[in-house]
Amino acid sequence: MSVIIVLLCASISVAGLFLAAFIWSVKNGQYDDEASPPIRMLFDDNPDKKNVS
Repeated sequence: MSVIIVLLCASISVAGLFLAAFIWSVKNGQYDDEASPPIRMLFDDNPDKKNVS
């Protein structure tokens, strides 16, 4: 029974670490992508090989 408590504490600690790292990265702008969405519409799709003359 004590092994389950140890594993539960360890898994909650690891989950808390990942949550803290995620919140830290969001606050520091790691997921902000302000350049590519406006430019994305300028790129053409890859042409089909059978339509190319």
